[in-house]
Amino acid sequence: MIKVAAARYVNEYVIWLRFSDGTEGEVDLRDELYGEVFEPLKNLDVFKTFFVNPEWGTIAWPNGADLAPEFLYSAVAVHA
Repeated sequence: MIKVAAARYVNEYVIWLRFSDGTEGEVDLRDELYGEVFEPLKNLDVFKTFFVNPEWGTIAWPNGADLAPEFLYSAVAVHA
């Protein structure tokens, strides 16, 4: 199973990710922030609070929002 190994903020809603298989790249999440749990993340100060949750193998936010690592991987792989 592919997991997010590292992440860092780039700008606006863009995050750089490295995955457990060595794949890395940037993903723009601007258009993915819909729904009740993601609404607060439209505030950049809140968006920037993401972290890699090693238990889940993906990025998450303190409010409980997270994105499936498979989704993130495919978003990065398309732009690689």
